[in-house]
Amino acid sequence: MAIEAPDAVGVGAAPAQDALAVATPLTAGAEWRAYPMLPIAAAFGYATSVIHIYGFGPYVVPVSEVFGWSRAMATAGISLATIVQAFFGILIGLAVDRFGPRGFALLGIVLVPAAFALIGTATGSDLNWYLLWGLLSICVLPVQATIWTSAVASRFTVSRGLAFAVTLCGASIAATVFPLMGSYLIGRLGWRLALAAQGGLWLLIAFPVIFVFFRSAFDREKGARKVAGEKPRPRDLPGATLRQGVFSTIYVRLFVACLLFTFTILALVVHFVPIITDRGADAVTAAGLASLIGVFSLIGRLTTGALLDKFPASLVGAVVFLLPVGSCLILLLAANSYVALALAATLVGLTLGAEIDVVVYLLSRHFGLKNFGGLYGGLLAALSIGTAAGPLAASAVFDRTGSYALFLWAVLGCMAASSVAIATLPHKARDWSAG
Repeated sequence: MAIEAPDAVGVGAAPAQDALAVATPLTAGAEWRAYPMLPIAAAFGYATSVIHIYGFGPYVVPVSEVFGWSRAMATAGISLATIVQAFFGILIGLAVDRFGPRGFALLGIVLVPAAFALIGTATGSDLNWYLLWGLLSICVLPVQATIWTSAVASRFTVSRGLAFAVTLCGASIAATVFPLMGSYLIGRLGWRLALAAQGGLWLLIAFPVIFVFFRSAFDREKGARKVAGEKPRPRDLPGATLRQGVFSTIYVRLFVACLLFTFTILALVVHFVPIITDRGADAVTAAGLASLIGVFSLIGRLTTGALLDKFPASLVGAVVFLLPVGSCLILLLAANSYVALALAATLVGLTLGAEIDVVVYLLSRHFGLKNFGGLYGGLLAALSIGTAAGPLAASAVFDRTGSYALFLWAVLGCMAASSVAIATLPHKARDWSAG
């Protein structure tokens, strides 16, 4: 079915048409033919937003050894960045709704690699370390997930689930590429120069792709208005107001699901290797099992994205959020067989790769795109709080009890509750275009 070409936008169009940058594509194939590179460019941007999380691992040991720090001190900056994102997430989201995502993307894609490189100038002073990570935390704000998902949501409707999945595969790219890149560069250059080299290389790779292909529907409309001599304004998209969204029981359930999920699943990922070695596995076996989490996170993300476009999103999400329950039961009760432990890692990976896809998809469907950035910023706060607190809570449980068993039982309850929160969402979203 034919669609209107992306550039065929009449500047002097009637008001009803002027609110849209393009005619809405009616098929998934039409959407992908019109904007095939947008989700890929967004994936590069999303990978940039987590370079400090997935890319700093190889640097932890050399930094700790050089400065005589504990591992906790060496990685404290990651927690700081997460807290900053939680605090400013809504404000950044509102700004994206007001000005569009492209400007933020181009700014952040330059600042983040530069700030990452500056970590290599650390002096060993605690204050200097926190200041460097504080700078990086601020630079990460313009590339947080809101920027990339809002642009994709503005272009994809029928195939939004799969488009989101491709975008969020940026995290899988980061988890795969950045540790290898860092380890190789440290071996060649030492950790200080490696940070600068890694930041510079990623800038050279990601910036051209984002500069050429990352344009949302708002950015197209903004350009048309500039040519016409009019002032840019927020796109008049259908959707909930910020107040309607935040005080909706649907939004509250999404918030609770995000908080419970990240509190437990991120802790499970971070502590997976220690959990396996505590059961008698050697370090190499444990690392091999843990690598399955990354592999199946990519599979889970793409599979879930396709399923979201074909089945009720609340049911897909409920099933996805229940998968770690099986993993925990295996870790608590099953024999120490390689097959059983591999299955546990697989279930964790499938969920880890799908949870954000589910949440972003449900948010866009239930509340529209008018205040998508601001509303997603609130959910990012929940995700950030859970990410920061979960691994610490798991460590505290182990330190007090000498076992992860109590935390694994807690994971069962939290994941079941998050699954129920998603399952009880309405299957049919409100039509905000009707007012």
